Amino acid sequence: MKIGVISDTHAKSIEEIPWTILRALEKVDLIVHAGDITERAVLEGLREIGEVRAVQGNMDSGELKHMLPDKRTIDVDGKQIGLVHGSGGPWGIAERVRPLFGDVDIIIFGHSHLSCHEYIRGTLMFNPGRARDSYGMITVGKEIKAEIIRV
Repeated sequence: MKIGVISDTHAKSIEEIPWTILRALEKVDLIVHAGDITERAVLEGLREIGEVRAVQGNMDSGELKHMLPDKRTIDVDGKQIGLVHGSGGPWGIAERVRPLFGDVDIIIFGHSHLSCHEYIRGTLMFNPGRARDSYGMITVGKEIKAEIIRV
């Protein structure tokens, strides 16, 4: 399964997301958004492209905060993916987010606007960075392959 990963869109409409990202998301099986969508119109625009799993971020509207959980676990082809926005300063965020989930294969997070692709205690910590600058692609099969793509 191919997953397109974005975070920190900070947009009022889908048109504010770079077209290169939207075009890439048209070719995935699942879109994952790690929070700070900002407005419901962006979430609805992403849902028109494909299936979306998302969590709320600290900058999201009250409406989105009522609609979306603050964290969740997603099962993809037998692999467990933790999804959370994150909080606090950018430095050390991966270490702060890791204890929020038990035994998962990947933790996708955002908040820092800085991309991250590293393993902590056997779990891939993946932050696609701010959606104006980069996004992520994860392929889940027998193995997990992940990459950050600069816009």
